[in-house]
Amino acid sequence: MRTRAVLTLTAVVLLIVGAGIFAVLRPGEQRARAAAVAGPEETGRAYLDSWQDSDFITMRDMVADAPADFVQRHVTFGRDLDIESLKLTPGTLRRRGEQAAELPFEGVRKVKELGEWPFASTLRLALRDGRWKVLWRPDTLHPALVNGGRIELKEVPAPPAEPVTDSGEPFPRDSGAESYFGAFGAGAKESESGYALEAIQADGRTRELVAFKPPHARKVPTTVSRSVQAAAARALDGVDLPAAIVAIRPRTGEVLAISDRLGDRNSGRNAFLGYYPPGSTFKVITATALLTGGLSQDAQVPCPATYTPPQGREFGNAGGRTVPGTITLTGAFAISCNTTFVEQSVRLLPDGAGLVRAAELFGFNKDIDGPGVCGRIQPPTTVDELASDAIGQDSVVASPLCMALVAAAVQDGAWHQPVIVKGRPPSAGPVALPPKAVEGLRAMMRAVVSEGTAASAAFPPGTAGKTGTAQAAGGQEHSWFIGYRGEVAFAVLVENGGSGAEAAVPIAARFLRAL
Repeated sequence: MRTRAVLTLTAVVLLIVGAGIFAVLRPGEQRARAAAVAGPEETGRAYLDSWQDSDFITMRDMVADAPADFVQRHVTFGRDLDIESLKLTPGTLRRRGEQAAELPFEGVRKVKELGEWPFASTLRLALRDGRWKVLWRPDTLHPALVNGGRIELKEVPAPPAEPVTDSGEPFPRDSGAESYFGAFGAGAKESESGYALEAIQADGRTRELVAFKPPHARKVPTTVSRSVQAAAARALDGVDLPAAIVAIRPRTGEVLAISDRLGDRNSGRNAFLGYYPPGSTFKVITATALLTGGLSQDAQVPCPATYTPPQGREFGNAGGRTVPGTITLTGAFAISCNTTFVEQSVRLLPDGAGLVRAAELFGFNKDIDGPGVCGRIQPPTTVDELASDAIGQDSVVASPLCMALVAAAVQDGAWHQPVIVKGRPPSAGPVALPPKAVEGLRAMMRAVVSEGTAASAAFPPGTAGKTGTAQAAGGQEHSWFIGYRGEVAFAVLVENGGSGAEAAVPIAARFLRAL
């Protein structure tokens, strides 16, 4: 709440010597005595001088038929509007016959902590019992008080902060980021409110007298790159199914692009708030657990067409894929062999704790800045739950943001909290991945693009990634591709798009080629 201004009466002591008698008089008393024998101009100027000094008692003595609450009206007016000071400048007196006159004047009130408020009004004077007196009315204080009007100091809400890209430029049109930044729910500080003095007439009509600190939309720089955002948006053009791309700067966790066309659920922010089974993209995390648990990227492992864990159900590969004999773990990852990852998880991670720990290194089951929890995995209680979790099904769900952060962590070697407002530090520091796992994961993700499920896409050199095809309740599989190239990591999701290689991979390739 704004602090009310306190009006003070400045006391000035003058020593007047006359006829051998010493007297001490206030300036107002001198003016009142002088006004008793003065003409209309002198009276008017004396009144304005007293008003400027907040000497309301002297002013009242110079008014004809002053209302009983004259002093209180002036005190209340200044207090309610936070008036800190007043400067008055008289104009040229206009005579209205022998017994009336008008003295126009201009004033500047200073409103505390806000600024100056200029106004103009008129003093009306008349002869009363041989003396010139001020004919006071409320609109003498301010013309807006005529006929029962009043003046109020009101807060003027600032417009919402205007988000801009990291270069200060507007977001590209139809970029798919509108739901994220239209109301700017990224935690940015709103612009400061302004204030205005508003005249309110007796009939309720209002008009603004003066505005202080007129509010302007504050431009808030985000971490979004205009060029990366444009590339993401254009990569989704022509895609008929709901889809999204999220891009991350690996070394910082900064969000470089959000193009979300996944629909209206979660207020249109499904790329951050929507949960989807990640399918085989989760094998990045399963591979982390296996590499940490004793396997190497070159370990020879089987890739049968089907595999049934002890006391469990049968698991198979997409399209009945199989490899005679054995294959390296990198090769199994590249061709996305479900049976390899199920069998090795059951063998090396029998209680599932290692798989959950690996997921939590990548941000699962923990609050992250902005959207809350971006991915979840529950500790498995049966062998079938463990097997399904290992290939990104059952209890495992994640948002596109979460999976983009997974890809970014592999590129950087550490998982970072996402950052979306430029210059705002994350709430927690990076989480380092096991170095041995990072080395293996990078080689395995490069193999996916060079010789595996994404080899036909003609990605730009240096691309690494992982496809995913995730079973979805009541519809066709969700299509995923996550990866990185240089300083851009990303996730692509096509809802009910089917095979990751067929639906998500071409979008990812268009995105990277446009950068």
